[in-house]
Amino acid sequence: MKDSYSFDIDKAGLDKSFDLHDAVYRRIFSRCGLKFVAVEADSGSMGGSQSQEFMVYTDAGEDLIASCPVCGYAANLEKATSQLDAVTELEATGDGSVELIHTPGMGAIADIAAFLKMSPANDIKCVAYMALKRGEAGKPDAWRPVAAFLRGDHQVNETKLLGALGAAELRPMVGEELAQFFSGPAGFLGPVGLKPAAKPLGEELTVIVDSALEGRKNMVAGANKLDYHFRNVTPGRDFTWTLTADIRSVNEGEACPKDGCAGKLVVGKAVEIGHIFKLGYKYSESMGARVLDVNGKEVTPIMGSYGIGIERILTAAIEQSNDANGFWLPASIAPFTVVVTVTNVADAALRETGEKVAAELEAAGLDVLLDERDERAGVKFKDADLVGIPYRINVGKKAAGGVVELVTRAKSASEDVALTDLVALVKERVEEELLLEESC
Repeated sequence: MKDSYSFDIDKAGLDKSFDLHDAVYRRIFSRCGLKFVAVEADSGSMGGSQSQEFMVYTDAGEDLIASCPVCGYAANLEKATSQLDAVTELEATGDGSVELIHTPGMGAIADIAAFLKMSPANDIKCVAYMALKRGEAGKPDAWRPVAAFLRGDHQVNETKLLGALGAAELRPMVGEELAQFFSGPAGFLGPVGLKPAAKPLGEELTVIVDSALEGRKNMVAGANKLDYHFRNVTPGRDFTWTLTADIRSVNEGEACPKDGCAGKLVVGKAVEIGHIFKLGYKYSESMGARVLDVNGKEVTPIMGSYGIGIERILTAAIEQSNDANGFWLPASIAPFTVVVTVTNVADAALRETGEKVAAELEAAGLDVLLDERDERAGVKFKDADLVGIPYRINVGKKAAGGVVELVTRAKSASEDVALTDLVALVKERVEEELLLEESC
């Protein structure tokens, strides 16, 4: 990692430091030849705000990114939001009040949806956790009960849930805890009849409701009783909660959250190569850091945090630039810019030409590797591909006529070049590549 931290007198100074880091990080990644995207992200355990990650799309990535191909919106799945299409509500049964129905063996959402011939979007799902609340002022840490309710077709995003609760860690409730806080078994948990805590992470059960449940009616939920569900459940009328928040993961195909945009979100894997965010006063205050401002007044500095994954840059470059024969790297980060391959080292004239070409390229300021090993030409070509060198010059039979072969690895293209034009041409290609990367 490359880590750095900024310390400023005030928020305006932090804004400037953040913007400067943002600009220089973009230039670094562009010069490394990476096709990257800057996305909204979660700051994680360090806290802070305006978190932004720099990501490179690749199937080998460990993160999921939701993006809009129309307006360019992009966010880590831990932060992404979307606009949901309207759901057709179920017709109320009876007098419209909560009705207990027998649902034997139907603990799965798919089963109850099929039984009642409804969409999972009409179901209220419960995910029960124990959340770790950090002790304050010398008090011990404590595990607190939490019930998260959301649509049956949605999934809890635990990073969002942690942030909404202000908790340090989550774990699923075990059977004994389910019996204690719900008086019911897994698969049949629901919100009706629960007594929510007045504030998050109190000793009583914290009930958190996903914002997508607001305004809904006539839904189906577990009855906290084996083999039974309730229907006609209306949030706000039939149950209350401790807090409401966006705690779900977005799904591909949902509408972009940007107002006026008609785009649909696409979800893809990506690898993180950089992360910047504003730490604020959290650590400077806890450490008692103080400095004098321009008026000689003692103030607490405000902090920013900035990091680059050095090895991840190489990983990302290889993932986005490879084929069946290996990979290629941009000249800015390749181990060598050009490899001069002498196809037959037993031929003294070819060896001498190769050495001369290598020396001239090096004198022109290029990083050069001279391959004069006593190996077959095909072996040398393959090794150059595996190392990722962007340009290869093959010194072969045509060298006697003043011509060598220039291979551009990224294009898998080769061309004959006169020795008199070679150095100028290679240098021009490298400079064009760097200019193109910096303009991206």
